[in-house]
Amino acid sequence: MRRMRRLRKPGIRRMVAETKVSTDDLVMPLFVDERLEAPIKIEAMPGQERHSIESLAREVEELEELGVPAIILFGIPGKKDDVGSGAWDPTGVVQRAAERIKETTSKVVVIADLCLCEYTSHGHCGVIRGQEVANDETLPLLAKTAVSQARAGVDVVAPSGMMDHMVAVIRAALDDEGFADTPILSYAAKYASSFYGPFREAAESGYAFGDRSGYQMDPANALEALWEVRLDIEEGADMIMVKPAMPYLDIVRMVRAMREALTSIKRAGADMILTYYAKEYARKEREG
Repeated sequence: MRRMRRLRKPGIRRMVAETKVSTDDLVMPLFVDERLEAPIKIEAMPGQERHSIESLAREVEELEELGVPAIILFGIPGKKDDVGSGAWDPTGVVQRAAERIKETTSKVVVIADLCLCEYTSHGHCGVIRGQEVANDETLPLLAKTAVSQARAGVDVVAPSGMMDHMVAVIRAALDDEGFADTPILSYAAKYASSFYGPFREAAESGYAFGDRSGYQMDPANALEALWEVRLDIEEGADMIMVKPAMPYLDIVRMVRAMREALTSIKRAGADMILTYYAKEYARKEREG
């Protein structure tokens, strides 16, 4: 008689596990605010902080020590304008943060979120015409931002604005400027979601009018996501992201539930997991 419980003893259970999450799978999101001289807590995201450039460098050192291989940067500029020009400023917050991190370590992979919403006065992800985001006018601004980030030492650019053809334009710009080896991690299937509320507070990227349903995906559509992914890959995306992967991750607190959540995402086929619990998970893994 087959007894499945024979394989459920602690040591054997680990040996035959089909899905294993390790720190190698994790990407830690970090917020850097050029107005700060010391980190401050993000009330909407318990356990997370908005960093100064110097405190960010120290945080990355700690993450490296814990074995977390990658971070993704979200910048909060001191000034905003209608077109988000701070995004491609060579002395912008993400650019300076990336340069500072590279002075500290060469091992941690630095991914930069590539969007204009944190930098625009209206909080939308592109140039506004009337009450709409002008897709084609926004594309060259995203391209300039990608090149600026790559020049600052960013290892991977991650366009998140859901503009049509953004990957193709960014890929061409990077190639033309000598950054053919800089990968693109595209937010290929980014759904319009109320679960972004805490992030928008953390990144100060709330919109002044309307919403983002005109360019982010309808939560009702699944097949559309496959089209988005296919198009981005055809345009040159090296990696793709689906966001949000599991909307309730922002309220997961217990280590047991956290492990189950990350394992389920890995089991579904994710190659990497961008999670605010990367540092905590890495620490728990080290403690055993």
